[in-house]
Amino acid sequence: MSNDKIPLNSLIKHCLALLQIMPVFLGVCFFFLKPVSAYGELLITKADENNGVAPIARSLETLRDLDHQSWQIVAYRSSYSNNEVVLRIVGYPGKLRLDHPTDLLVKAGRREWVLRDITLQNPLLASDGRQAAAEFDLLPLLTALSNNRPLRFQLLNAFNELPVPPYLVREWRSLLELSGN
Repeated sequence: MSNDKIPLNSLIKHCLALLQIMPVFLGVCFFFLKPVSAYGELLITKADENNGVAPIARSLETLRDLDHQSWQIVAYRSSYSNNEVVLRIVGYPGKLRLDHPTDLLVKAGRREWVLRDITLQNPLLASDGRQAAAEFDLLPLLTALSNNRPLRFQLLNAFNELPVPPYLVREWRSLLELSGN
């Protein structure tokens, strides 16, 4: 018979030592790790003083419609002095071609809004032959909302229903707060 067995009291001592070290290890990990948001990604970049680029604030998220197609949703402000808030919806190039102008229908319960297509006002998107992106004026919706409620988007020839969760609406509404509106 082999004596390779570890005595029970030695095993218990090692487990207790491990339990004493674990909180210290976890504390160090939580202290040094950057927190990750479970929600969308609100980014704020500052202007470069050398080239005079206007500051940009944006919210970026990928959502799936009811047909399980992925869509990148970006809401951004081009300048803090300008009240324009733009919503960009991007589909997979090659699978989708959007005709412009095509307005975006937004529903929240019984309420509905129609967001104006402003894609052709963006020179980069107007000249992009893939036509897989569309931009809309988001400001009328944001000013009409009094809370962060779930929304449903409908875009002709793209998707019938794209659910938008309340946390994303909160991010978009925070874009207005950045300018003090």
